[in-house]
Amino acid sequence: MRVFVWLIRAAIFFTLFAFALNNQQEAGIRWFFGQEWRAPMVFIVLAAFALGCALGVFAMVPAWWRHRRIARKHAPVIAAAADTPLAAAAREITIPHPPRDGL
Repeated sequence: MRVFVWLIRAAIFFTLFAFALNNQQEAGIRWFFGQEWRAPMVFIVLAAFALGCALGVFAMVPAWWRHRRIARKHAPVIAAAADTPLAAAAREITIPHPPRDGL
């Protein structure tokens, strides 16, 4: 399975590398007031992708903070519920998950 995952990674890498080699020609982005940014097309695509990822992460930050605040508020209730005999029995019958190799 590990070999298969590494083959997929290598295929993705070489596909992106070929994309970069095929898009080395100059391209320009025209901004307001006559400003223009000229760079190889692959850098423009990479910058657009990175900007989109950063904006997505920044858009999720308020939801992360809200969920953390809710989890901290309910942590004492969950800890108190974990001391009941029913919770102890549930812990005994849970099956631990094996470690997972990440992609």
